[in-house]
Amino acid sequence: MASSDWLDVVGWSESFSSWSMDNVHNILPSSDIDMQMTIPSTWAWQESITLGPIFNMQSGFASIQPALESFMHATIMCTVVFTTMMLTMLAIPYIERKFIGRLMDRLGATTTLRSLWVGESGVTAGEWWKQLPFGMGAPIGWAVKALNSTWGNSHELETIARVNNRSYHGYWFLLPGFFQAFADFMKFATKEHIVPKNADKVVFEVAPVIIIATTVMVFAFIPFGPHIYAANPELSLLFMMAIFGIAPLGVFFAGWASNNKYTLIGGMRSAAQLTAYEIPLLITVLGVAVLSGSFNIIEIVDFQMGQDQGNVWNIFLMPLGALLFLVTMIAEVERIPFDMPEAEAELVEGWWTEYGGIRWGLMFAAEYMRSYAACILFALFFLGGWEAPFQHTLSGLPVVGGVFTTVFSLTPGMIWVLLKAWLLFAVFVWIRASLHRVRTDQILEFGWRYLLPLSMLNLVIAVFLRLQFWTGEPWELWIPAAVTMVSAGLFVILAIDEDKEALEIQRRPYSTQAVVKASPGSHRE
Repeated sequence: MASSDWLDVVGWSESFSSWSMDNVHNILPSSDIDMQMTIPSTWAWQESITLGPIFNMQSGFASIQPALESFMHATIMCTVVFTTMMLTMLAIPYIERKFIGRLMDRLGATTTLRSLWVGESGVTAGEWWKQLPFGMGAPIGWAVKALNSTWGNSHELETIARVNNRSYHGYWFLLPGFFQAFADFMKFATKEHIVPKNADKVVFEVAPVIIIATTVMVFAFIPFGPHIYAANPELSLLFMMAIFGIAPLGVFFAGWASNNKYTLIGGMRSAAQLTAYEIPLLITVLGVAVLSGSFNIIEIVDFQMGQDQGNVWNIFLMPLGALLFLVTMIAEVERIPFDMPEAEAELVEGWWTEYGGIRWGLMFAAEYMRSYAACILFALFFLGGWEAPFQHTLSGLPVVGGVFTTVFSLTPGMIWVLLKAWLLFAVFVWIRASLHRVRTDQILEFGWRYLLPLSMLNLVIAVFLRLQFWTGEPWELWIPAAVTMVSAGLFVILAIDEDKEALEIQRRPYSTQAVVKASPGSHRE
């Protein structure tokens, strides 16, 4: 719960900022400083003129001390949130590489730090450290040679197999897969930046800044815990969703500015997909705000927990909303099956075909950041945020309830948020491995004809639950149970429903085969 989480980073930051500014205030001299200057009288004026006040440094500093404390506190929290986001996001590409490899029955494309020094027949892979300027790579070369002599292998076939496999080799401290992100960053940072000759150079350079900056700004309003956030305005949900919708505009600008037909098509697809899925997404989020009675993300989480609040996760009250949020967010971050703006099979690399080097790498990282933000938001909106699963039930057990209470009190809320977000990203990867890419017309039809009406229905359900059943007390058990059972029943009925006669006269959004087999000359009939 928010009140019992001991990891109060916001409180610590406020205390440290206040303590620091108080020390600065006390160090300053307390005596008055006479800054007056007297101009004696002359023939032009009869009396002397006094300029300047008597200044007290402590009093002057006290007038601006609250502003300095706020600035210092905001700087500390932005640094903490950004560092937390970057460190915890390392698990996202690792999950994708590992999980997609297992789903596709492969070893995966993970790599370890060992790949930097294990080569063929004891020869290191390229001696890339020699390319660093001013001899900065010499210490790296010494370390690489030491590692190669200690853990390297001179057997040709075994070493080649290790390089090709790039998986875990038995040394836990090498953190398999995590160092791939650092290796990729070094590769992108050293590549040449090329701007197409006929491109709109200003927009071409500004578009990546829009995408990356707005993606990072989203995390300013996303709390990692009850006391871990950079900003917490009363309308944090509106601020966050407004910023979240800016990045796709940068995608369109990037596609248009490249002056390439493939990038332009990718940018136009992105704009059309944004329009079709942004509206259902916003209506779904509005349903969450209506049911929770607040536009503040922390208050939305508090509504799902605590004895004096709803005490039921929103996924059990709004299963349709959770499904809509999941689908629209996958489309918003342009992941399979909604990745037509960057369909490599037909558009080379889509809207970012002409980008390379560090700009391509940062935009690729921004794509993962948006997916990570989507997973965290799902955990906050529908999975109770920083509340442990079945926390109140397990804490109330007769014999072991005290043990669970102790464990929950010692576990920071941020841990539960991250675990839920990582688990949900595994669902993203599962969807990627299971579904095919959907055509652009099918994507738009699915968004306008199905998701938009369903999002309106979800909003009506949220309003009905809030007005008719919410009394300010915890939800009665039969309400979420009934909503969940009815939703699950409808889902099963729709999933097993297969009207073959309707297939002959109606084109379904995900239909990939013709009812009548094609034959020579049949298109002329």
